[in-house]
Amino acid sequence: MALIRDGKAIEDRFTLVTAEADWTESDGLLVDLALWQSQRDALLASGRPLGLKLGSDEHPDTVIADIEHFASIALEFPVFRDGRAYSYARLLRRAGYTGELRAVGDVLLDQLHYMQRVGFDAFEIDAEDPEAAYKQAQSEFSVWYQPAGDERPWASRLRSASG
Repeated sequence: MALIRDGKAIEDRFTLVTAEADWTESDGLLVDLALWQSQRDALLASGRPLGLKLGSDEHPDTVIADIEHFASIALEFPVFRDGRAYSYARLLRRAGYTGELRAVGDVLLDQLHYMQRVGFDAFEIDAEDPEAAYKQAQSEFSVWYQPAGDERPWASRLRSASG
């Protein structure tokens, strides 16, 4: 699984750790909600870059007061038809989160543009050539029909601007 950001495969600086794992040896920590809730003060005191992974059944309201502590938040798509992460991404961006927002799990290429529209900017892509797959998915749409969080112009605005 490759992590794609800005169309390029990047090295993941975070190690996923869970409540049961020993996290003292890792550099960047991607923690689950249980570990964050039980070890918050120790994690903050560690001085390491922190990321948070939320499952689709873990609403971001539980951590909204702490979002400034996370360099990355990973939202899980357990199956493609579970779209709660779309709503969670939008809520986090509206709450002021400006860090990396990752789509992880069952991330389908034909949904990447929708994910970007609500605020995702990094994607775990399972493909033979993840960069090429990302570029192909990006080339499929050039006009959007409604406004969204990414502030790209949409069809009616483009029409009114042209004339």
